[in-house]
Amino acid sequence: MKKNLLRASVFLLAGSMSLSSCVVSKKKYDDLMSRKNTLEVEKADLEKQKLSLEQQKALLEEEKASLEQAQAELEQQKLEYQQSLAKALKEGKTLGENLNMSKSQIERLNADLKAREQRLAELQRILDEKERAVANLRNKVTNALLGFNDKDLTIDVRNGKVYVSLAEQLLFNSGSTKVDPKGVDALRKLASVLKEQKDVNVLIEGHTDDVPIARGTVGMQDNWDLSVLRATEITRILTTAGVDPTRVTPSGRSLYVPLDEAKTKEARQKNRRTEIILTPKLDELFQILETT
Repeated sequence: MKKNLLRASVFLLAGSMSLSSCVVSKKKYDDLMSRKNTLEVEKADLEKQKLSLEQQKALLEEEKASLEQAQAELEQQKLEYQQSLAKALKEGKTLGENLNMSKSQIERLNADLKAREQRLAELQRILDEKERAVANLRNKVTNALLGFNDKDLTIDVRNGKVYVSLAEQLLFNSGSTKVDPKGVDALRKLASVLKEQKDVNVLIEGHTDDVPIARGTVGMQDNWDLSVLRATEITRILTTAGVDPTRVTPSGRSLYVPLDEAKTKEARQKNRRTEIILTPKLDELFQILETT
């Protein structure tokens, strides 16, 4: 009898230890899985930050290359002017020695070179001002639209212009030309910046994917109509909010300028967008170029 009781006690003790071990192991497993999930979220955030930094780096490199090219062109023009003057002075010296070239002729050559150098300096000043104006405009637009999702709205600088790209889901329902309330809010905030920027022209480009519009869509025959009508609707909202209509041009690009050539759902969603292109006026720059 005592032997049976002893065996039962041993069996119960072993079972209790086994159950306790299982509980500890499950808790450790749950802790590890929770840590794994946390690390995966952190990894995804880091990858997103890395992608954003890479995009900013590419943009800065593009702007740097553009500025370096402009600088190289200016230096080349200056070198050509200097070579032209040196040649003229050399020829003038020879002519002066052989034909008694007048002092006034040499002075005219010097004056011409000085005038050209002044125009080059003025051109460089205006280019620098333009770059500062574009950077300032981008910052103002970015600050005005801070509250919107990066997937719905992007802002970048290309070729001396500010591009505000608005995804379809921010502005329109599928196949519609009526702007959603959240899209109207974004456009009004953008207009608050643009109506103060008197020297900025506004080009609105509507873009669609490659899927034809539904048959029988009222007022539209194809994606050309859809893209143009959407651009026109956005133009009305901006001008009603105070942007000078003489500075705004609506246009439609239909399906012919895609961001992604793939035929996937994701690519088509990316291609359905509206781009608002902001370009500082360059009247002063063109005037100098015409006299150079």
